[in-house]
Amino acid sequence: MSSEYKKNEIVHEELPQEHTDPLIGVLHKIIRVAIKALAILMVLIIIWGVADVVFVVYQKLMESPKFLLEVSDIFAVFGAFMVVLIAVEIFVNIRLYLGSNVLPIQLVIATALMAIARKVIILDFADVTPDYIFGIASVVLALGVSYWLVAKKS
Repeated sequence: MSSEYKKNEIVHEELPQEHTDPLIGVLHKIIRVAIKALAILMVLIIIWGVADVVFVVYQKLMESPKFLLEVSDIFAVFGAFMVVLIAVEIFVNIRLYLGSNVLPIQLVIATALMAIARKVIILDFADVTPDYIFGIASVVLALGVSYWLVAKKS
């Protein structure tokens, strides 16, 4: 890596590589290494999640009657897909956190929207109370308005 690139490297504002207090500087470096370890773990989880999706689809297709999916099976497959997509979004959040001096608020809200959308997609209405549905609706509304406000400001 060239020294010119290192000089111009964007570092997260809250975790500067150089700090007036040497101890804080060392702690910031440790935290940055920990965040990189989380990114590596997230990639492994994404790969594992894709393998799980393949396994879930295979398992559902091999159940009797073969090669037919019931609505509940499709929801299980959708849920598995959404978990992988949420993991990808979290990885992107980690990557942006490491590579910029700004926390990507819009992407964090979008990730939360995707997570709550997964919950809505796999929701079994026979097992939930009206209060639970109202709570989920409130979260979706709050995240939707937050996303719209952040996007409007950009």
